[in-house]
Amino acid sequence: MNKKNLLLWIVLSLVFNAIKAQPSVARQWNEMVLEAISGDFARPTVHARNLFHISAAMYDAWAVYNPNAETYFLGKTVHGFQIPYHMVPPTAEVHKAQEEAISFATYRLLLHRYAKSPGIDTLTRDINKLMKALGYDRYNTSTNYKCGPAEMGNYIALKVIEYGLQDGSNEATNYANQFYLPVNPPMFPSQTGNPYIEDINRWQPLQFSTFVDQSEHSFTDLVTKFQAAEWGWVMPFALQESDASVFQRAGYDYRVWLDPGPPPLLDTAAINSESQEFQWNNALVAAWSSLLDPKDGVMVDISPASVGNNPNYPSNWADYHSFYDFFEGGDSGMGRSNNPKTGQPYTPQIVPRGDYTRVLAEFWADGPRSVTPPGHWFEILNYVNDQPGIVRQIRGTGPLCENLEWDVKCYFALGGAMQDAAIAAWSIKGRYDASRPVSAIRAMAELGQSSDPGLPNYHPGGLPLIPGYIELVQPDDPLHGINNLNVGSVKLRSWKGPGSISNPKTDVAGVGWILAKNWWPYQRPTFVTPPFAGYISGHSTYSRAAAELLTALTGDEYFPGGMGTFHCKKDAYLVFEDGPSVDITLQWATYRDASDQCSLSRIFGGIHAPMDDIPGRLIGMKIGPDALAFAEQYFTRSSPQDSVSAFNIFPNPTTCMVQIEADYEGTLLVQVFGADGRLAVTADLDFQDKTTLLDLTNLSVGVYIVVGMDGAGQRIFQEKIARL
Repeated sequence: MNKKNLLLWIVLSLVFNAIKAQPSVARQWNEMVLEAISGDFARPTVHARNLFHISAAMYDAWAVYNPNAETYFLGKTVHGFQIPYHMVPPTAEVHKAQEEAISFATYRLLLHRYAKSPGIDTLTRDINKLMKALGYDRYNTSTNYKCGPAEMGNYIALKVIEYGLQDGSNEATNYANQFYLPVNPPMFPSQTGNPYIEDINRWQPLQFSTFVDQSEHSFTDLVTKFQAAEWGWVMPFALQESDASVFQRAGYDYRVWLDPGPPPLLDTAAINSESQEFQWNNALVAAWSSLLDPKDGVMVDISPASVGNNPNYPSNWADYHSFYDFFEGGDSGMGRSNNPKTGQPYTPQIVPRGDYTRVLAEFWADGPRSVTPPGHWFEILNYVNDQPGIVRQIRGTGPLCENLEWDVKCYFALGGAMQDAAIAAWSIKGRYDASRPVSAIRAMAELGQSSDPGLPNYHPGGLPLIPGYIELVQPDDPLHGINNLNVGSVKLRSWKGPGSISNPKTDVAGVGWILAKNWWPYQRPTFVTPPFAGYISGHSTYSRAAAELLTALTGDEYFPGGMGTFHCKKDAYLVFEDGPSVDITLQWATYRDASDQCSLSRIFGGIHAPMDDIPGRLIGMKIGPDALAFAEQYFTRSSPQDSVSAFNIFPNPTTCMVQIEADYEGTLLVQVFGADGRLAVTADLDFQDKTTLLDLTNLSVGVYIVVGMDGAGQRIFQEKIARL
């Protein structure tokens, strides 16, 4: 190769790689969706639904211009809602049409779904900038999709909006519950104990003078409301009616998907095995709270060499005791010796345990400006797609997908999985209405200890005594109180809570003995715990569904290169308090390892007990693969000509009438489009003996495209014709 040709080859290679590296339009708009979520209130079910509906709209805007793909909404009846659609005008610039339709559909949906968001001004500014950068006229609001891709995008958005207003989410009333009411009066976390709870097994609202949600929005004099208690009535993606059952409580029906049965319940009148499971679960949460001190001298390996790779999951409550490490934290993951992508051992990463546990709690909680768990997994998907080792093949086989095709298919499938995870998890939350650890631990502490009738403060509904973790206050104890008021009360060795933190940027609460009735989860005092029931864990359900879907979607359980990472800088990452005390890099060999770590993080953070976790993981294991399999049926379809084995239009060219011969009997919609893509003729033609006539007399001279469509709006033949 001479120097001139070599230089040309280098330039072309650089240009090709630069184009290949550019994010697709779908990716750019997905980033806007995530921005919209982070600027809105922290509502995981609402955002899962928005991610799904917007991803499905993106997919339809891509698929409608791809003759080999099937649309999800357009021309279909989805859960009884019809979305009329006849035929997209043919276009020679398919990719440009797809990008334009995707942009208008997403733009309109974002403006509608986040119109009442506190971040709407910033979002509007940014999506307007993106529309301008892409060269689109955002003032074009026409929904006449026959006119072009912009109108197609607007039409798709309009129909998705109409669909959403009747999908069971109660969007028109800001997603309000229709009949759910809590049985417990609210607890004031800033006050001692939980003396007024009526049923420890049921969810309890919290009352704040100032409440700050995970997206950093403040509210004053707030009593939390159970978000999405009736979400089981929302229309799903791949979930089937056979997965659902209906239960009645207080005269109202709750639809429950993939019902795992009830959690263990506390009997405050007598000791029994179910009650002991409830007590063990909450005692473990308290014990793991003692593992949040970076100065306790305990060092652990957090690399894939030591964590992850769970061999199996508990199948009954008793098995939980061997799956979770009560005293050291973590589960039965065995780790992996070698990275299968490099053939080299995973390098150990030894860090203070208290740093690792705190980082886990905050990273998977998603921190301030949260995109909530479903959005978090879209971020992880985008991270995966940015890695040099990613191979864009569905299930790791078949033809390579270009960036836009890959992104819209990934978002569509993952969005569907997140929608079903939200519906399943919150249907169970609403049905069982189960308590959170902060309510249960404080309430049991009010009752006393349940281990020994011969010791002070015995009550069958109290906390179990565990030396070194859960004990009784003695007369010489620093916690004895004025006039030994607290002697005999239950105390915990735990994270000391936000009362020990004056400045979260410099202070660390540490771990020590506290009165159990004053226990705090590892959270901010203005948040404490999410506003919905504990059973089952939404994080576990979302994460495992996403992990299973990404495993199936990529055809590989491992992150590209055999490891995914997230770096947390020393003294700069944590929000609840200062830390971590050293640089920490979260590492996961597989998507499932990341999901399992997410599940554990909610226990370290005091948000969930093990009984909330495992059912969520198991349900996610079903939802993820089912969502991908359901999405795949839309990815390909037989070519239009397969529906009509032979057809012919003559004379061609013509001056007036043409005869159409096709392997078809009955009435068929035939449309004629001009060279500019505009609809010129629409006719319902009756084929008799596989023949019909089409009148083109009123058309001006030019080139046209004749298209035949079946009753489902699918193209079954297409032919170019000249009018003389």
